Amino acid sequence: MTLALFTALALLAIASGVLVFVVDSMARATFALLVSFLAVAAMVLLTDLLYLGAVIILMMIIEMVVMAVFMIMYMMNPAGLMPMSMFHNTRGAAVICGLLFAGLSAGIFLADWPERRGTRPEDPTLELGTALMEGHMLTMMTLGVTLFSTIVATVVLATGRGRYDRLGDRLDAGHPDDPAGGGVGR
Repeated sequence: MTLALFTALALLAIASGVLVFVVDSMARATFALLVSFLAVAAMVLLTDLLYLGAVIILMMIIEMVVMAVFMIMYMMNPAGLMPMSMFHNTRGAAVICGLLFAGLSAGIFLADWPERRGTRPEDPTLELGTALMEGHMLTMMTLGVTLFSTIVATVVLATGRGRYDRLGDRLDAGHPDDPAGGGVGR
């Protein structure tokens, strides 16, 4: 059963990966890529790496949806749905992909895969975290808070005026003072 599910997910990942280059819009390509990543994440879940699989799922969904939202907001064509060519240097890309696929496939069959030693840990997530971070967990947690603070500070500093500045400090201005004009309330 596991092998059949793994094979189905692998075929789904490959098919949706191919669709990225077949569909004719950025939005459709984004969601085809999301399906491919989710199929790979499901394969990771099949190997009992639940935390890693969940992180991949959450990260890919958030990343692709944010990309789609930005396409809807900023692309010249409506929501990235206008037909467009997604191909650049197709022959060179096909050669590189073929060589890479052959090399990775050869690695699968020629690698001397290690045998499991010892017993399975009681908490694989804890063991994975310890193996990845060792004694640096506090550093990484501090780094995460620092990066988040930096993002918030950058957004605050990039905004020339606050939300209520256009109506004055006491919000009692007769009309909004919008430098561009035509804002809400006009």
